Amino acid sequence: MIRIVTQARIEQLEHDFRAACELARQTSGAANEAFGRHVRELYAATDRAERAEATTSEVGEILSRAMEELSAAQQELLLKDIEIRRLREEREGEPLEGRTLTVLLHYGEPHTIYASREDAYADTATHGTAPDAVWVPAGERPAAECKWRCEAFIYDAASNGFRRAHMPVPKPVREAA
Repeated sequence: MIRIVTQARIEQLEHDFRAACELARQTSGAANEAFGRHVRELYAATDRAERAEATTSEVGEILSRAMEELSAAQQELLLKDIEIRRLREEREGEPLEGRTLTVLLHYGEPHTIYASREDAYADTATHGTAPDAVWVPAGERPAAECKWRCEAFIYDAASNGFRRAHMPVPKPVREAA
């Protein structure tokens, strides 16, 4: 079978070929651009995932340390609670006669009660007074004139309560009859 091809048919085929090549080039360019976008998105997603994994790891380590510190603090609180209970039981077993307390006064007003004078002196550092500061003896100035002052109290069985260990010297009343 013989087929006769005319010049117009050849020109039409060449035109269709060029159009197909141009369409293939455009399609290839669009595909390359889409592939490039997808690769960039993949790299960005991978980077975000790696950062999230690193952050998760850091947070895990911080949480682990915090849990260790919390456990240690709970253990310390438990030991202190046991010691406080032991001291209370020991204290409750002692007779009250002769037991002393120290009251920390702030400008003459009771502020805190301590089991011993040493505890009171040591705690005054939390109130801005050096624990090794020179303390004024109780009788030299009125309590209201001293910023911080310690007063000792002794248990008195006759009154079933505590009384001052050192009573102030009474001042004579002038012109009393």
